[in-house]
Amino acid sequence: MHTAAGAQARLPIRSDMDLVWVRQHVRQAAAQLGFGLVDQTKLVTAASELARNTLVYGGGGTMDTEAVTEGGVRGLRLTFSDEGPGIADVEQALSDGFTSGDGLGMGLGGARRLVHDFAIDSGPGIGTTVRVTSWAGRPPRPREEF
Repeated sequence: MHTAAGAQARLPIRSDMDLVWVRQHVRQAAAQLGFGLVDQTKLVTAASELARNTLVYGGGGTMDTEAVTEGGVRGLRLTFSDEGPGIADVEQALSDGFTSGDGLGMGLGGARRLVHDFAIDSGPGIGTTVRVTSWAGRPPRPREEF
């Protein structure tokens, strides 16, 4: 896998206005990489939820964007980082229906279903980093059954 030159950006997430910029940037970047409208919308929706979590629960942070290519397929990787209190129980936070507030109602589990690759690193006192990648033209990942 390699990174496309010049496609990297870092956006601050410190206010509601920054959430608007995150959504606009992700939609524009995904469109430039050849994502169809439905895939753009899924990625923007996931990014919106993750950026909001970064602001509300992490006290603010950053989103890094990176265009990536794997096997000739173009993708967009988004990394959301904060130095907040962290998530005590990541598995619970990823479970369907779990909510700790008044967000879009999909939580981390919903955001995970909207992207192809999802990784989270969090714990009390270490903040939270969520990295997601979506690939242009690839079918969505199958829903995990429990």
